[in-house]
Amino acid sequence: MSRVGLKVLEIPNDVEIKIDGTQVTVKGPKGELTRSVHEDMKINVEDNELTVERPSENKEHKSLHGTTRSNIGNMVEGVTKGFEKALEIRGVGYRASMQGNKLVVNAGYSHPVEIDPLDGVQVECPTNTKVVVKGIDKEKVGAVAANIRAIRTPEPYKGKGIRYEGEHVRQKEGKTAK
Repeated sequence: MSRVGLKVLEIPNDVEIKIDGTQVTVKGPKGELTRSVHEDMKINVEDNELTVERPSENKEHKSLHGTTRSNIGNMVEGVTKGFEKALEIRGVGYRASMQGNKLVVNAGYSHPVEIDPLDGVQVECPTNTKVVVKGIDKEKVGAVAANIRAIRTPEPYKGKGIRYEGEHVRQKEGKTAK
């Protein structure tokens, strides 16, 4: 039984949802998102409430039920509030800056690493040790943030690297001499 799939999704007044076969389009104040859902899932919109129904108790349908409801909920949240991921850079000489639309990261390599954000995703650099990724599509924001973090993942001995804001990296104890 999918607890997420059974929840009713409240649609804000400034959001418009259009269902065309398997295509779901959500239009709001921040933009428009379109996503294809599985053909077996039935999506009903009545009185500013959206419900997702599954045709059977099949294992595949149960798993698709909650996923479909979550994806549509993320689309609604994205076009109303938007999504944001913050990363912090730690390490001597590690820094980031914006050059036009590109993010340039110096993270201990012999060359600076340049990242082009995906369409619909904005990258900001308020300080040289903080990077903020914003957008309306949760998947794209997470993918760009993960690509930036993958430049230099935090290492467990000194804690240097790029990490999500608030991420805790467990410090290991180094070798001890006899």
